[in-house]
Amino acid sequence: MDVIAGLLEEYLTEARVLQLVRITILLILGLSVLLFIRRAIIRYVSKNYAPHYGMLTGKLVVYVGITLLLVMVLHDLGFGLTPLLGAAGVIGIALGFASQTSISNVISGFFLMAEQSFKVGDVMNVNGNVGIVLSIDTLSVKLRMFDNRFLRVPNESMIKSEFINITKFPIRRVDCHISVAYKEDLNRVSEILFDVAEKIPYSLQEPPPLLIFDKFGSSSIDLLFVAWATKEDFLKLRNGLNMGIKERFDKEGIEIPFPHVSVYAGSASKPLPVDLLKSEQKSIRT
Repeated sequence: MDVIAGLLEEYLTEARVLQLVRITILLILGLSVLLFIRRAIIRYVSKNYAPHYGMLTGKLVVYVGITLLLVMVLHDLGFGLTPLLGAAGVIGIALGFASQTSISNVISGFFLMAEQSFKVGDVMNVNGNVGIVLSIDTLSVKLRMFDNRFLRVPNESMIKSEFINITKFPIRRVDCHISVAYKEDLNRVSEILFDVAEKIPYSLQEPPPLLIFDKFGSSSIDLLFVAWATKEDFLKLRNGLNMGIKERFDKEGIEIPFPHVSVYAGSASKPLPVDLLKSEQKSIRT
């Protein structure tokens, strides 16, 4: 006990106590001010530019602020800045060689944000995986898929591969692939399709719906009917259009054929004759 008391008396001097109090106050005030500045910058940047810019700026402010606080604390404890900067340089070089992939992702992240191909909240298709962008960070892009799975894509992979921003533009096109029987009147089919689209409130008048003759199929005439909707009403229009077409075709008696094969010999050709010889008949009877 005497040894512990002696050590406390030796190290817990008045100057050291004041120093610890000063460092504690510096950390508390510094972190409080840093968090306040971070929230304010995120709100301002997100409102005037884009949410992902606000998130990135907030993280940079936190990193820089914590670094400055650590430097101030170490300086108050008596550590010189020159040796610290030298050690930081050596550590930075070592980390640079050890984390080349991470540095590549950081650089790719800046290119992604500068290019502005997508933003937080957009619906993306990345290598067949469709989801909503949650964040664009320094190392990766994070998406929440529609089945509530979490997808993390490294920034370097986003730069090197193709992706589709489904909600980049304000309107989207709905494609309906339709097959009708060869006996149907295509003018009547066209009138029905345009009438169905006109009665759906989610279908835009500009650009107008369009009917495209696709091809002569093996057992049907294949058509492509397209209509436009805002990106918010895309699914509503697709469901309403397909269900409306099926209902009207059933009501109007328009046949939607299933795949089948017809064997046609031609009107001028005769049936293939098949004769049974008498010798074969006898052998069969015996």
